[in-house]
Amino acid sequence: MTGRLLRLIVIAVLLFAVNADAATSVPVIVKLLPGANLSLITTVLGAAPLDSIPGSNIYLLRLPSLPVLTPTLRFLGVEWIESNRGLGLPSIAHARLVEGSVSNDPRWYRNQPAMGLIRSEAAHQYSDGQNILIADINSKVDTSHPALVGHIFSGYDFVAGRPSGVNAGLNDDQQTAGFLDDDQQTAGFLDDDQQTAGFLDGAGVRLFDDQQTAGFLDGRNPAYGHGTLCAGILAAVAPSAMIMPLRAFDDDGNADVFTLAKAIRWATDHHAGIINMSFGTLNDTKVLRDAIVHAQNRGVLLVASAGNDSTSTPQYPAAYAGVITVASTNLSDRKAPFSNYGSTIVVDAPGVNIISAYPEGGYAVVSGTSFSAPEVAGAVALVLRLRTTGVTTSVSSTAVNVDNRNPEYYRKLGFGRIDVFRAVQDQ
Repeated sequence: MTGRLLRLIVIAVLLFAVNADAATSVPVIVKLLPGANLSLITTVLGAAPLDSIPGSNIYLLRLPSLPVLTPTLRFLGVEWIESNRGLGLPSIAHARLVEGSVSNDPRWYRNQPAMGLIRSEAAHQYSDGQNILIADINSKVDTSHPALVGHIFSGYDFVAGRPSGVNAGLNDDQQTAGFLDDDQQTAGFLDDDQQTAGFLDGAGVRLFDDQQTAGFLDGRNPAYGHGTLCAGILAAVAPSAMIMPLRAFDDDGNADVFTLAKAIRWATDHHAGIINMSFGTLNDTKVLRDAIVHAQNRGVLLVASAGNDSTSTPQYPAAYAGVITVASTNLSDRKAPFSNYGSTIVVDAPGVNIISAYPEGGYAVVSGTSFSAPEVAGAVALVLRLRTTGVTTSVSSTAVNVDNRNPEYYRKLGFGRIDVFRAVQDQ
C-alpha cells in the first residue's frame, strides 16, 4: 500500500470519527480476510480491540458507532462487520421439590414419565453414550450435585474468563440466575393431562409444600439453575457420556452473540462431539452462523431449542441448516402450549413438567423447549456411540409421528417425538 493511499484512508476515517458521537460507542464484531493487518484496520477505524475468537480472524472491537462496510474497508481486508447483539432473557415458572422428599439415589428422576415416554432407560441396554463428549452452552452448573458427579468434563467459564468443570462448584457469590430462550413467557407449567405429580406421589414422594400458594414456586430468580437443569437431563438420557459445561450467560441471564460464537468454537476445537444449545435469538447474525458452519465442517452434531413463543417465527441458532431443532410436546404427544413450531423443527421431545437436578443438591420441575433439547442431545449421544454416520437420520426417522395428535400443527412438528429405544436399534 502506498503512503499516499494510507494518508487518504486515515483522513477519511478521521472525518468519520469527528462526526461520530463517542457517547454512543458500541461493541462491533469484525471478520478479517486472511493476511489482513489488524493493527492497520483498528487504527483506520479508531477502534479499541476488546477480544478475539482464536483461529477465526474474528475480533470484537469498540467503535464510536457501527461503520458501513465501504470499498476501502474491503480493500483493507474486512470481510464483514456487525453489531455484537446482546441476549436479555426473561424468566420461566418452575417449582422446587421439597428438600429431603426425594430419593437419595441420584438416578431416581431417570424413571420419570417423560423419560419413560422416549424410552431412554430401555435404550441403555444398547448404548449409554460412553466416550461421547457433549458440550452444553449454558449458565453456571452445580458440578457437585449428586446427579452430576462423575458426569462432568472440563469446560470453560466465558463470563469469569477461566476454565470450569470438574473442580468448579457454585460459589457463595455466584448464585446462578441462568437463562432462557428469547421471549419465554411460560406460566402455568403444570398441565392437567400431565402425570408428573402421580409419578412422585406413587413413589411415596411429597411433591411441593403447598401447590395453591405463591410458596409453590421457588422464591429465587425464576431462571436460577438453568445450566444445572439441562446438565441433569443430559446425564439422565446419556449416563455414560461426559458433559462439557460452557458458561456463556452471566448470573443475570445475559450474554451476547460474540460470546456464544466463541463458546461454540471452543467446544468444537476441544473435541466435543455434540453441542447442546438451549438458547435462542431472533437475530440471524454472521458470527453465530460462522461458528455453526465451523462446527459442522468438523463433524460436530448440533442440537438447539426451538423457542417458547408458540410461533413459527424461527430463532437462531436453531433455524440454521443442519441444526437439530427441537420443539416441546407433553405426555400426550400434544404440542406444548408455549412451544414454537414450523418448517425448521426436526424432532420433538417432552418439555412439560420435566424433573431435573437443581443447584445445591435439589431437584425441580420445569417446562420449556430448553429442557427438550438436552433430551435430544442425549439421544444423539447414544446413537453416536453406535455409529458415526447417519446419526441425525437415526434419531429423526425413528421418531413417533404426532401429526394426528396435533392436526392444527400438521407437518409443523418435524418428524415427531423422539423414541430413543428405536433410534439406537436403527441400522
